[in-house]
Amino acid sequence: MSSTSRPPDGRRARRVVRGGRPGGMTPGAVTRARAAAPDRRAAGRGGGERVHPALRLAAGYAWRLLVVGALVYAAFKVLGRFELVAVAVFLGLVVTAVLRPLADLCARALPRPLAVAVALIGSIVVVLGLLALVGSVAASEAGKLVGEFRGGVGRISRWLEQPPFRIRHGTLQGLHERISTFVSAHRGALISRAVSGANRAVEALTGAALALFCSVFFIYGGDRMWLWFHAQLPESARSVWDRGARAAWTTFAGYTRGIIIVAAANATMVGIALFLLRVPLALPLTVLVFFATFIPLIGAPIALAVATVVALAGRGPVIAAAVVVLIVVIGQIEGHVLHPLVMSWAVQLHPVVVAISVIAGSLVAGVIGAIVAVPMVSVVWSVVRTLRSEP
Repeated sequence: MSSTSRPPDGRRARRVVRGGRPGGMTPGAVTRARAAAPDRRAAGRGGGERVHPALRLAAGYAWRLLVVGALVYAAFKVLGRFELVAVAVFLGLVVTAVLRPLADLCARALPRPLAVAVALIGSIVVVLGLLALVGSVAASEAGKLVGEFRGGVGRISRWLEQPPFRIRHGTLQGLHERISTFVSAHRGALISRAVSGANRAVEALTGAALALFCSVFFIYGGDRMWLWFHAQLPESARSVWDRGARAAWTTFAGYTRGIIIVAAANATMVGIALFLLRVPLALPLTVLVFFATFIPLIGAPIALAVATVVALAGRGPVIAAAVVVLIVVIGQIEGHVLHPLVMSWAVQLHPVVVAISVIAGSLVAGVIGAIVAVPMVSVVWSVVRTLRSEP
């Protein structure tokens, strides 16, 4: 047997057994090699099964966003079926945010139930008194306003016939006749809409009664209600829920009080200007501006647009132009002075987010959606920011 002959098979087998692993590889290296073998085989087949990490990440976010979107859609469908209850609870929370500090102040000198009753009854008397004043003013000016509107329509027609518009008199007369014909032909539909409006008024009264009922218990024992709900949660989740709920209520209460301050400031400025310009129905228009301001960015301009039409019919184009200037000035004051000073500590949203929220809310649920959208987005963002910042 030569010196270059191979060793017997038994000796080679003993060397393999003695090393335990080919090439002296460690156990971890062997495991990694076996795990990488399928990837190498897939790459050898052309790499058709490989997925880019960015695409894998986008797919992961996509199905999660679909799940979240489905949950949001389901929540809106459920709230849509119980719209009256949802709106009533929302109004109850608004009343609680406004009157809770007053009730706490009265509770220093009175028993808690009596303090809640004083705050609620006193507020109801003030609101009903204001509405009665507005109604009496509108009724007293109704006859005079009809005459002013008739003369105003004639002045507007003559104004449109002059430069730069130069609209022919026959065109305006034909438009007036078509409007009269439309009203006469659709009188039944208009009456049915008025009847349905009466049904909506009954629903509104029902919702207001439910909101008042909820607000009584929220103001009187809202803390105890939250403690009871907090005790029903798993112990591991109580801290997170408590932080999120407190952040949500702080933001909601701050937004509610802030928007009332902004609405009162807007209504005061508009009322003074309309009284100075002697625009008809100045007080009702002032109240309209107050409530319209609860729709951020677009509510006050819409109310002032109505005031512009009234001023155009009752006082002429010069006064109407002055009201248009008032719209611009009030909008600038609201957007650059009042909101940053009053709302910045409670709501930290970019104006673009506010505008998109208002439009999206109005598309989903009309006027109610436009009113609810901004506080809802503010509350959600506040909760997310709090849970991310605190351990």
